[in-house]
Amino acid sequence: MRKIHVIGIGAGDPDQLTLQAVRALRDTDVFFILDKGGVKADLTGLRRDMLDAHLPERAYRVVEARDPERDRRAGGAAYPPAVGDWRSARADIYTRLIADELGEDQAGAFLVWGDPSLYDSTLAILEEVLARGEVSFDYDVVPGISSVSALVARHRTGLNRVGRPVQITTGRRLAEGFPRGVDDVVVMLDAHQTFRQYADQDVDIYWGAYIGTPDEILVSGPLAEAAPRIEALRAEARERKGWIMDTYLLRRSPGADGLEDG
Repeated sequence: MRKIHVIGIGAGDPDQLTLQAVRALRDTDVFFILDKGGVKADLTGLRRDMLDAHLPERAYRVVEARDPERDRRAGGAAYPPAVGDWRSARADIYTRLIADELGEDQAGAFLVWGDPSLYDSTLAILEEVLARGEVSFDYDVVPGISSVSALVARHRTGLNRVGRPVQITTGRRLAEGFPRGVDDVVVMLDAHQTFRQYADQDVDIYWGAYIGTPDEILVSGPLAEAAPRIEALRAEARERKGWIMDTYLLRRSPGADGLEDG
């Protein structure tokens, strides 16, 4: 039976691959990469750099396909259906790639940024492919270093404080309000710099863009002071590269929302 490895490859640094991930790379015959177009060609290049770094003498194939576009204008109640349609379009591509490019006794792999368990659709898409019954395969999952863990490591801080919870959320949800009862909030997938809503509060920010790559940018400090600098750096980087991936941790004084645990 065909075998698929879903490999977490970290936030961009080839040195962040685990030994388990390297073993999975060496067990792979065909690597599937979804190309997001010329603007984000860097992402494909980083994947190839990782293969070059860890498989210098091993024979393998790389098969690329164009990633389908997602309706990024959809909001509110329309957002989940838009994501579902995009995942199904990806499932069509996955089905074709596995059926046409992977032999019955071969192993293929999808290289997932960060960790496959955190804001990534690969596992759900593979389950949809299997449910269709058009192609059969077994798959395993190799965890990776997420942008979250890489962010706090680069800032030399922790995710939570003693006896306090931490929450990981999106910019879309943060715009609805700071989570109640939580004072350490990691925000991903924020295209609108939602942290600006809280610049008048006693909040610190630990921000990073292109974490783990040569283009990495880091800023930390009181949000009121750091926000203008982050906005300027973010705008310049997006203009220069055409895309940006950033993650940040917001940290406020415990109980600032008037709620205490217990």
